[in-house]
Amino acid sequence: MAAEITRSRLSSAKRIWDQLFPALISIAIAFLVGGLLLLANGRDPLAAYASLWDGAFGSFGRFTETLVKTTPFLILAIAVSASFRCQVWNIGAEGQFMLGAITSTWVALTFSSLPLVLLFPLTFLAAIAGGALWSGIAGVLKAYLNANEVITTSMLNYIALYLTAYLVNGPMKDPQGFNFPQSPMIQASLQLPLLFPGTRLNVAFLVALGLVVVAAVFWRSSLGFRTEIVGASRRVARYAGLNVNRTIVFVSVLTGGLAGIAGWGEIFGIQYRLIQNIATGWGSLAIVIALLGELHPLGMVVSAFLFASLVVGGDAMQRNAGVPFALVDVIQGIVILLVLSRSYFFKRSSA
Repeated sequence: MAAEITRSRLSSAKRIWDQLFPALISIAIAFLVGGLLLLANGRDPLAAYASLWDGAFGSFGRFTETLVKTTPFLILAIAVSASFRCQVWNIGAEGQFMLGAITSTWVALTFSSLPLVLLFPLTFLAAIAGGALWSGIAGVLKAYLNANEVITTSMLNYIALYLTAYLVNGPMKDPQGFNFPQSPMIQASLQLPLLFPGTRLNVAFLVALGLVVVAAVFWRSSLGFRTEIVGASRRVARYAGLNVNRTIVFVSVLTGGLAGIAGWGEIFGIQYRLIQNIATGWGSLAIVIALLGELHPLGMVVSAFLFASLVVGGDAMQRNAGVPFALVDVIQGIVILLVLSRSYFFKRSSA
C-alpha cells in the first residue's frame, strides 16, 4: 500500500514537472531573446533585467504591488476559463469587468445613505449582476440564435468602453474633479481593508484566492462535469439529456459575474472611484493567462503572478533603466508567444 502511494506521488510530481519544465525553458529563451533586443537597442540587458526584478520583487512594498496587479488578472482568468472549458469563446471579460465597476460604483454613490451592513454587500451583488447581464446577452445570442460569441463579446467590449467614457464625462462625473473623466469617490467606509498598512494590497486579493478554491471545487462537482461534457461535444451532451442551450447561458452568466467581481475589487480596493481607462487590455491578457495556466485554477495562479511581475517590473524597467515603452511591450510579447507555443515545440521534440 505504501509503495502504491509513493508511486502515485512520484507520478503526480512527474506530471507537474513535465508541465513546468517547458514553461521554464520557454521563459528563459524569451528573456535571452529580449536581452539580444536590448543589446541591439544599446541597452545593458543585465541592468534592465535587474530593474525589472527590483521593480517586481525588490522590496516588500514592490512585492505587494505585484500581488495587487495579480488580483484582477487572476479573477479575470478564472472568469474566462469557465467559458473556455465549455467551448464558449467569450472574449468580453474586459467589458464585463467595466460593467461590474459601473454598477457597483453607481450603487455606492446612489444609495450612500443606506447602512454599511446593507450597502457593502449590495455593491458586491451589483458588480456580479452587471457583469453577468453583459455576458448573458452574448450567451443568449449564442445559445438561441447561434450568434458568434467572439463577435458579440467584442462588440459588447466596445459598448462598455464608450459607456464608461460617457458616464465619467457626463452623468457620473465628479463635479469637483477639475474636468478629469472620473466619478466622485466612494465613501471611506466602503473601501476594502488593507492587508498590510502602507501598501495597496487589500482584501480583494483574498477574494481572488477564494475564487481559486471555488473554481477547483466547482470543476470537480457534477455541475462542472456536465459543463465540460457540453464543451467536449454538444451532440454527446444532448444524447445524455443535458440542456446545451441552458448550459451555454449559464457559463456565460458565470463568466460575466466573476469578471464583475474583478471590477468591484479594482474600484473598492484600488481606485475608489470609476475612471475612464480602468481596464485597458486586461481582458486580452486574461485570456493569455488562462491558456498559459491550461485552464487549471492553480496553473492560473502561477501565470497571473508571472504576468503581474512582467507588468510591474516592466514599468520599473522603463523608468529606471530607460528602456523604451515599446521595447518593454515587445519583450513581454516574446514571453507570451514562447510560453504559449511551448507545447507544440516540446511535443515535436519528444515525438
